[in-house]
Amino acid sequence: MKKISAAVSHHEREVAELRADRELAVEYLKAAMAALDDPEDRAAGLLALRTGAEAYGGLAAVAAEAELNRESLYRALSPKGNPTLKTLLAVLKAVGMRLSVEPARKGGVRRAARWERPPGRNESRAWKGALTAHRRGTAR
Repeated sequence: MKKISAAVSHHEREVAELRADRELAVEYLKAAMAALDDPEDRAAGLLALRTGAEAYGGLAAVAAEAELNRESLYRALSPKGNPTLKTLLAVLKAVGMRLSVEPARKGGVRRAARWERPPGRNESRAWKGALTAHRRGTAR
């Protein structure tokens, strides 16, 4: 009688592929982060972030590296999770990545009719630099 080998679940295969291919993992996490912007895809995006974290040693290891509570990380990266920016940044840093910004539309950024200062008295140097560049017409 032949012994039937156990099937590998889709999830296990996905984690193994992400672990083996860094470029695939980067693109996968980019897509996960983009999905967080759409309320209909947010749950899938959170689960994809969780899968990406599992590929980098598991959620317990990522939680320890990110100095987060493991149970809190499981909840934050669940389909109904609502991770804070601090949590997202910590997880991305723990897996060797960082958050970046890009235009929402292809073909350039739609310029606002008027720039307004953010609320608060203390402006960051980055904001001052962006505002100065915008006024000079040298904004990227």
